[in-house]
Amino acid sequence: FSFTGQETNRALIVVRLRAFDERTRSEQSADGIIRRLQPRLASIADAQVFAFDPPAIRGIGNFAGFQFELTDPGNLPIPQLYQTARDIIGQGNAGNVLRSVSTQYRVDNPQLVIDVDRAKAKALGVPLSALFDTLNVMVGSQYVNDFDYLNRSYRVYVQADPAFRDRLSDFQSIYVRSSLGGVIPLSSLIQTHLVRVPPQITHYNLYRSIEINGIPAPGYGSGDAINAVQAIAQRVIPGGIAYEWSGISLEQIQFGGQAIFIFGLGVVFVFLTLAAKYESWTDPLIILLSVPLAILGAILALDMRGLPSDLYAQVGFLMLIALASKNAILIVEFANQRRAAGVETRAAVREAAQTRFRPIVMTSLAFILAVMPMVFATGAGAASRHSLGTAVSGGMILSTVLNLFLIPAFYVVVVNTRERLGGGRRAAYATDGGAVAAPGPSNGGAEDAADAERYGSRP
Repeated sequence: FSFTGQETNRALIVVRLRAFDERTRSEQSADGIIRRLQPRLASIADAQVFAFDPPAIRGIGNFAGFQFELTDPGNLPIPQLYQTARDIIGQGNAGNVLRSVSTQYRVDNPQLVIDVDRAKAKALGVPLSALFDTLNVMVGSQYVNDFDYLNRSYRVYVQADPAFRDRLSDFQSIYVRSSLGGVIPLSSLIQTHLVRVPPQITHYNLYRSIEINGIPAPGYGSGDAINAVQAIAQRVIPGGIAYEWSGISLEQIQFGGQAIFIFGLGVVFVFLTLAAKYESWTDPLIILLSVPLAILGAILALDMRGLPSDLYAQVGFLMLIALASKNAILIVEFANQRRAAGVETRAAVREAAQTRFRPIVMTSLAFILAVMPMVFATGAGAASRHSLGTAVSGGMILSTVLNLFLIPAFYVVVVNTRERLGGGRRAAYATDGGAVAAPGPSNGGAEDAADAERYGSRP
């Protein structure tokens, strides 16, 4: 049995692993077992044997990892197509990005070819139909009928017993009747020879194809594997041969680019929500400047642990938009309140950072400690927890530390720029604790009017 049906030269073994609590070492994981098996399986000379994970999504492909289809739109000879596939496999396994690159396609399956001496058969009075019928019944098989017995249906085939059709010499024991009434040994009318051919010719999108499978090496993601295979294909593939992707790889190529769109959409929604809350376009900008620091921390944490930026890590990136913005909101909100009370910009944001230091650190530390079980998770689903937990914890650590220093600096730069572009709308603050007069709108701008409505003229 194989993925393509029942065949005499293929087999599939499904291995069931023990429970996770009985496999505590890294080499006992599914990936570790495959790594240990591959060298031993590759040493088998009489067969091609591969160990692989099942696909991550049932029904999309047969193997985990990438599925690469080498197609033949130029109708080239199959050996040339196969040699191109071998070149891709060789270069893929020789690099550092790919691992276990292989194909199930074979071109050396032994096949027996029978050549009929038609002139001799005609001279001896042997009808060709009788000759081919004899070959069909004795060596192959022929359906006769069905019959029912004890409420079960049975199908009847006629075929020679295996002991009389297993070897080439058995053709000498098979006879065919001539039209003259005699019997003639079948071996005197045929010639046999062995050839090496593909056991089956597969097609993809109507073209002859060879499927190549593989997985990323540790520390690399599926996107890295796809880029590596494409780079090899562009160097190796000659004219007349093309390639396509199938299975999960095709889904990733078609829809993987949407991650950037979703991330950008998340930033836009957060910006618009904050703009509606603060009735300002610049305050949300200050808050969102904390997001790149969080993403940088997530990427550094993933790189330190050798984890790829997979789908789970990208979910963490999306979460960090809100988590990083939360800390910046505390500083910006308090600084705005102090400026509304008449405090100078630098002093207001410095006081905001000092006053909000404890709640920022407490809430961030509580969140970081809460995701630590995901960072060091074991058992089923541990890989996905590692990616998500490492991304959000690393992003929050770097964001919390640096934003306490950078958000006040961003605040001063953006506010001063806003006031400068707003026509010199900078408050005249008293230096000795006297009354402060808040200026009114200078140019009648929407932002000046919003500030005047929100803050008014206060001492």
